Amino acid sequence: MIVLDKKKRVFTLHTQNTTYQMKADQHNILLHTYYGPRVSGGDLSYLIQYADRGFSPNPNEVGDERDYSLDTLPQEYSSCGVGDFRIPSVEFEPEDGSRLADLRYAGYELYKGKYNLEGLPAFWGGEEWETLIVYMKDAAAKMSVELYYGILEERDLITRAVRVVNQGTETVRLQRCASLCLDFQRDDLDFITFDGCHTMERCPNRAPLRPGIQSVNSLRGTSSHHHNPFVVLCERGAGEDYGLCYGAMLVYSGNFQAAAERTQLENNRLVLGIDPYNFCFTLAPGESFTAPEAALVCSPHGFGQMSRQFHRSLREHLIRDPYQGKQRPVLMNNWEATYFDFTADKLVDIAKGAQGLGIELFVMDDGWFGSRDTDLSGLGDWSVNLNKLPGGFEALVPRIKALGMRFGLWIEPEMVSENSRLYQEHPDWALGVPGRPQTRGRSQLVLDFSRREVLDYIYEAMRKILDGADISYLKWDMNRSLSDVWSAALPANRQGEVYHRYVLGVYGILERLRRDYPDLLIEGCSGGGGRFDAGMLYYTPQIWCSDNTDAIDRLRIQYGTSFCYPVSAMGAHVSVSPNEQNGRVTSMETRGVAAMSGTFGYEMDLGKCTPEEREVIKRQTAFFKEHYDLIQRGDYYRLSDPFTAPYTAWEQVSPDRREALVSLVSGPTQAAAPFRALRLKGLNPSLRYAVNGGGAYPGDVLMEAGWPLPMTWGDYQSMQLYLSAL
Repeated sequence: MIVLDKKKRVFTLHTQNTTYQMKADQHNILLHTYYGPRVSGGDLSYLIQYADRGFSPNPNEVGDERDYSLDTLPQEYSSCGVGDFRIPSVEFEPEDGSRLADLRYAGYELYKGKYNLEGLPAFWGGEEWETLIVYMKDAAAKMSVELYYGILEERDLITRAVRVVNQGTETVRLQRCASLCLDFQRDDLDFITFDGCHTMERCPNRAPLRPGIQSVNSLRGTSSHHHNPFVVLCERGAGEDYGLCYGAMLVYSGNFQAAAERTQLENNRLVLGIDPYNFCFTLAPGESFTAPEAALVCSPHGFGQMSRQFHRSLREHLIRDPYQGKQRPVLMNNWEATYFDFTADKLVDIAKGAQGLGIELFVMDDGWFGSRDTDLSGLGDWSVNLNKLPGGFEALVPRIKALGMRFGLWIEPEMVSENSRLYQEHPDWALGVPGRPQTRGRSQLVLDFSRREVLDYIYEAMRKILDGADISYLKWDMNRSLSDVWSAALPANRQGEVYHRYVLGVYGILERLRRDYPDLLIEGCSGGGGRFDAGMLYYTPQIWCSDNTDAIDRLRIQYGTSFCYPVSAMGAHVSVSPNEQNGRVTSMETRGVAAMSGTFGYEMDLGKCTPEEREVIKRQTAFFKEHYDLIQRGDYYRLSDPFTAPYTAWEQVSPDRREALVSLVSGPTQAAAPFRALRLKGLNPSLRYAVNGGGAYPGDVLMEAGWPLPMTWGDYQSMQLYLSAL
């Protein structure tokens, strides 16, 4: 609900549990007055204090009013070069070379429904949303900045976006354009980021904000394995179920920066958006630039409530799932079973080994095209290797379908091998600076997805594949970071646009695929979790969570991921033991429990499993399908921290709180282990629950007293409890 006080020019945004407020003051500075637990309203600008602070200058129009400075006031969208020395939100460079931005309030627009962003992913919806647009202007630069706010009251979600318009007669270079600026008038906040590397992504890191700027970012052209475009600011004592916390997410898949600054007055500012490194967009008169969407959730009751609101919002208002309301198939992928060494007969034999185990989708991974026998060649030549697959897809797909499975395919359309027909014909289609040697990653180069002719070529190649066979699923991979970022299609003064135009190109192809193949399930991937972000989830409802398939490492990866992203988005498979990434030995039962907290599938040759393992797999797939809605769409509760606890436990609860599934994996075993009870969450305290079909227990008892954990023998044992209300 948006409440407007026209006389005082106060904008109050109420969600179910939170309030967000801003005010245009007497000098047309848009001040941020409050964001936190829901309050009754009124003008909260009384909270802002004014004082003469040394070396904090004053706007020209205030004269000798030395207690009024942009350097000390909480601003809704921070200026640049005109007296605020904290992190700026936007920078303009007109033809005179100055780098200032002096934004003043210039009006507003308010309507029911959700705004759209052309060419960019964004949350969507109908009348359950409200939109506020606040117009800001820099009169000297003749630049307009439009601040967009979307309010989804039931989910405590506030989205933000920014559009910059050149209203003058000169060309202006946009050097920075953040999506979100948020000033906090408090000094007791921790900063949580989700960091790691390839095969160990999104591990939470928490530290108190110290004086100065703390930030995470990506300069890799993708959101990256190393830092995620989701961060949390929270009270020092905040935990899973208590304390105030703010989650901020960027709906974007390229370079980003999340910067938190503790200021001279011990207040804090968060700025989130495209990283300004090598970013410069040239705006001719009348042209505009739209920054990606950001999303905020404030939780007065800890991280768990914040996560569940993000999960619901992403599932209901961002992800466009072709299987909406239905079950996505349990799949098996041949990669770790064969790598590049396969033939059509070998693939069919592997698929036969999965018959009768509940597998519904067979996915053929890398190695099916061009001269692709190793990762040194073939990328870009998207035609079937007929030596491996005689008769092509037209011959192979019916053989797989005859076994009762649908067919899926791996592709890496953003890349090119130097040993390929495409590169020989169009070397300038790869990113690279003429006269400089090109940098390889995984022995491959990056196609220039900022160019229309490249996009059209790739899309036409994909269209021929999809039109030529009954393909139900596409795994879109991307196996290196961007380097040598220079486009032959742009002049020198526009090379700062390439990173962003590349991301727009990826989005453009994915949107065309969704339009032309609405029933196609697309799974995103970038060496696993290198582009695991809300921007990709808008086009691909699930993303391969990590190339690390070890169940125990995955528990930590999936734990960190769950702070923002829902279970239904996490691609997770059972693979062989000992694991091929780290050699760890875990049981089939434990590997299944870990993978079941994701989209669920198998990455191994199931025909090589023992009869006992095959029986376990049958039970796993049947259990997953039976409880699909509970696992994929239930409310998610973290019951332990795998980085500190001797076990990892989590729980999914149905929206009506009549069902729950508790999963637990123990750590390394110990002698004389203590007796422990696991306290559950999210149940109805007045209902009684049968546990695994056994005796009935009151919900309040299970939450307050807990469930006794069995004594385990051996490392990495697993347990699942299914609770149903009587």
